[in-house]
Amino acid sequence: MFFSKEKIYSPIKGIVKPIEEAPDKVFSQKIMGDGCCIEPEEGIVVSPVNGIIATVFPTKHMIGIKSQKGYEIIIHVGMDTVSLNGEGLTALVDVGDKVKVGDKLLEIDIEKIKDKVPSLVTPIVITNLVNKNVRLIKEGKVDRGELIIDIK
Repeated sequence: MFFSKEKIYSPIKGIVKPIEEAPDKVFSQKIMGDGCCIEPEEGIVVSPVNGIIATVFPTKHMIGIKSQKGYEIIIHVGMDTVSLNGEGLTALVDVGDKVKVGDKLLEIDIEKIKDKVPSLVTPIVITNLVNKNVRLIKEGKVDRGELIIDIK
């Protein structure tokens, strides 16, 4: 399958870090794919690409998007958030919904969940990279919608 290059925009306002700094080795060792992680400063998650919602986990801790260019991107809210069974997380999209960069996907009640999980650091992972390189464009403080990753 041929993929063209893709730009990925920050889905969350916060602090962008390399994926290697994710507090879980499944992400930091790139077992699921490559990308980055974001320490959220607010609880609004928006689409990082134009595409279609591929997955919304029943526990709402993870959303999968298939970009128009064929990349599969997951947004995994925090660490061990699956154990919350959806508490403090509100999905605003359903599987099959078309989304554009900046469309709201999820709301996180940070105050409600921050003390119930080990970390709120949120990996943004491209799971189907085939002979492509992920380049982190920006680290540090970002607003939603800022360019953070370039895939070539």
